[in-house]
Amino acid sequence: MKALFFCIMILCSTSFVSFQVAAEDIISRPLQLIKQMKPSALKEKLLSCRGQPNTKTSFSIGHRGAPLQYPEHTVESYIAAANMGAGILECDVTFTKDKVLVCRHSQSDLHETTDILASSLSNTCAVPFQAGLNGENANVQCHTSDITLAEFRSLKGKMGKVNKKAQTIKEYLAENNGAGQVITHSESIELFKSLNVKFIPELKRPVVDMPYDGFSQEDYAQKLVDEYKAADVPAEDVYLQSFSIQDILYWLKNEPEFAKQAVYLDGRFRKDSFDISNPDTFEPSMGELKKEGLNFIAPPLWMLVQSKEGEIIPSPYANEAKKAGLKIIAWTVERSGSLENGGGWYYQTISDLIDNDGQVFELLDVLAQDVGVVAVFSDWPETTTYYANCMKL
Repeated sequence: MKALFFCIMILCSTSFVSFQVAAEDIISRPLQLIKQMKPSALKEKLLSCRGQPNTKTSFSIGHRGAPLQYPEHTVESYIAAANMGAGILECDVTFTKDKVLVCRHSQSDLHETTDILASSLSNTCAVPFQAGLNGENANVQCHTSDITLAEFRSLKGKMGKVNKKAQTIKEYLAENNGAGQVITHSESIELFKSLNVKFIPELKRPVVDMPYDGFSQEDYAQKLVDEYKAADVPAEDVYLQSFSIQDILYWLKNEPEFAKQAVYLDGRFRKDSFDISNPDTFEPSMGELKKEGLNFIAPPLWMLVQSKEGEIIPSPYANEAKKAGLKIIAWTVERSGSLENGGGWYYQTISDLIDNDGQVFELLDVLAQDVGVVAVFSDWPETTTYYANCMKL
């Protein structure tokens, strides 16, 4: 397969680093999914768009890049997502031992998403590898805050699959020792600028106690914004994200221009009292969030829809958000594996209707046309791009 080669010049500290990246041509997944759909007007409409180019669209967000086939939060994954037409790319942000912001989904995932256990840095891990006993999972924890920026740069990103029942590191890594180029947050800004996409960084919850060596949560939230300012990125091109309402409130107070597009990642579903059908359990309420100055809310897919008489329809949660004037971003399609058996966690409110992978387009259609979401995260953004381009969103 012909490879496309990119050489990206990225400013880091006082020197330039050259990344030469090979991004494979994209195999069309949307057509494979459409063929699995049951006969419908939507299927015919989508089939009529065969051969359309992947025109970049802000409806399509690359969730950690394109991690369905590329190591998440790597240069290769981001380039693949941009090639698929994702108009917005996500860098989940955490920090190293020397307080440099880097792109990782968690401050404690290096053991799963990089080759750290196969490197000389394995002895830096907060919890060294321990084989599981009596059928229990292996135990290991490797934090970005355990290593310096220089050490972080020596790692390679890998696919997140691990064998949790492994007795050795080699078994744990599932013979996937890493192939992707890891990247700092400031480098991601330069890369995304070169790819002509917008930015949706998520400030991740630290696993270390804050303040960390004098670095407070507020310092952390501010540093994220400061790196966009230093790169002369317009506030309207950035969608700051956090599951912490305190981070959102900090930005609303201290960075009002950037906070206009701050995205509250709604994790209220973790509360025992939460019920998507009962607005009284949305605490704070949608109206209260809007009064605080919030404009964007981002729940998981299942919170936005429900099953009724064999159809997918908007949930009361979705209707309350719209009524309050909140713009909605949904996460995450193409992340559940096969949908043949109900789709798993992301599809839990419509599992009785889900029995084939092609139904991802049915869900996208309801989200776009009935719920009115402004964007959707995807682990393979070609799918959301195809839908958005076909529907001329």
